[in-house]
Amino acid sequence: MRFVELGKTGIRVSMIGIGTWQWGAKEWGYEKSYSEIEVRKAFKAIYENEINFIDTAEMYAFGKSEKLVGEMVREYGRENFVIATKVSPWHLDEKSLEKACQGSLERLGIKEIDLYQVHWPNPLVPISKTMKALEKLLNFGKIRAIGVSNFNLKQLSNARKHLEKNDIASDQVLYNMLSRNVEKDLIPYAQKEKITLIAYSPLAQGLLSGKITSSYKPKEIVRKINPLFSKSNIKKLETLNSVLQNIAKSKGKTVTQVVLSWTMRHGCVVPIPGVKNDNQVRDVAESVSISLSNEELNTIELALKNTRVNKLLGYLEVILNFT
Repeated sequence: MRFVELGKTGIRVSMIGIGTWQWGAKEWGYEKSYSEIEVRKAFKAIYENEINFIDTAEMYAFGKSEKLVGEMVREYGRENFVIATKVSPWHLDEKSLEKACQGSLERLGIKEIDLYQVHWPNPLVPISKTMKALEKLLNFGKIRAIGVSNFNLKQLSNARKHLEKNDIASDQVLYNMLSRNVEKDLIPYAQKEKITLIAYSPLAQGLLSGKITSSYKPKEIVRKINPLFSKSNIKKLETLNSVLQNIAKSKGKTVTQVVLSWTMRHGCVVPIPGVKNDNQVRDVAESVSISLSNEELNTIELALKNTRVNKLLGYLEVILNFT
């Protein structure tokens, strides 16, 4: 495994992390298509492949995700992992934030959270108060680093101004081949300011894994309500999938590995794909060993320019499927 610095904190994280929204989440099919048995096998593979960066949140499965992460981190050694969790947007005033942090610490069974992130901005709570509360937690030794999530450039820049002696280490954002808004300003800014961008949904909830074909019918609630998984949009991805499969085949790798390598090409981006089993862990871990040539990147870019998914029509299909 290869490692990078998290922001300017000195904390070293694996170039690829693991997102744990699926762990305990009924909307992802937990206890139907997979269970705690598969999750524990996945964590064993995480440890064996030296992935040390684990991301969770207090809202994931109503705290179940944090509990599972905590149990397994303690089993494999707290010193081997960098744990990131997120505080919900309705807990951003000082008292609520302190209580939420304590709740996460207890569910995780640890004394200090490595990276504590604001899950979503809340316009009803002044960011100055939230940053002050986070800095207080850092000074008290409850957290090691401050992060945000789903902040645009203006929100990120403004939040940084309200920290007295510290800086924001990271911004967790939606980033994949089909969602590239962060390339316009956030990525250049992050590169310049040495802020890590943590990319969630780097495989577009599995749509870019190379395993989704036109005959695919979503079973999980999360995918059923995602317009990208409409039949029309899956059909529009056939050319892109073909290009990705050809590149993967030429390298002796998987489409998942090629897509994650593409996501990491900027240097400041750490993707955190979700996993449900040990095979998925081994698949994503291998992505750090891939390097895409300029020719391959250009080929992918051309395919992306010719890929036009339609979220509006996708939503209409979703609605019709539920009526």
